[in-house]
Amino acid sequence: MRALSPPPTGPWRVLVPALAGAWTLASLAEGKDPLQMGLVIAFLILSLALHEVAHGWVALLRGDPTARDLGRLSLNPIVHIDPIWTIAVPLFTYWTSGFIFGGARPVPVDYYRLRHPLRDMALVAAAGPLTNLLLAVAFLLCLKVSVYLLGYEPEALLPRVMWDSMFFNVLLFVFNLIPIPPLDGSRILAWVLPSGLRPAYVRLERVGMIAIVILLFYAPGFRAILWSGIDSTVELLDLITVKRW
Repeated sequence: MRALSPPPTGPWRVLVPALAGAWTLASLAEGKDPLQMGLVIAFLILSLALHEVAHGWVALLRGDPTARDLGRLSLNPIVHIDPIWTIAVPLFTYWTSGFIFGGARPVPVDYYRLRHPLRDMALVAAAGPLTNLLLAVAFLLCLKVSVYLLGYEPEALLPRVMWDSMFFNVLLFVFNLIPIPPLDGSRILAWVLPSGLRPAYVRLERVGMIAIVILLFYAPGFRAILWSGIDSTVELLDLITVKRW
């Protein structure tokens, strides 16, 4: 029996985080100007691209060159755009309901080419959320530089864009660490679970995405936990970047 199934190659691995981010953006968008939203969306696409590149880069270090061989270790966001999920679906849902739904193209990882598949898949999975955490720190530092050193008002365009971009990356970090297959957190948990429990846990991947969508939209307690994790992470990042300069 396989200790862990290979990661999905479809859009599902980033679809729900992108959906959660889009849901956040929909609420943030009220009263915000088009330029601000355009800049934030550009940073979101870049953040999703870097998330996927991080997965592929760590996979390469651990013995799987699939992403490199397919040209996916690129900072060019275009190679990470899926014509259906990144363009058509978001446009359709926005025009029909005002809600943005979509995702990026996941970087393919061949589980069986990794040197130590179970452990290395956990490392590959962790790379994406950690990249979003580092991006959140970078955006927060840019915000503080703009306000405390460059003299921008907190309500100015640059600080607002930096705040929204930081917040989205924190959301990606927290959401991806939820230990429900196939989110990244499940790959990490599968590594540390006892071998007797691992197969049953991995099989949850068949219904995992459905469960996550149901929890996200119909379980207030789940959303409360998610928002608590986001708020706590933002507070921690604010503290480690010296709160006020």
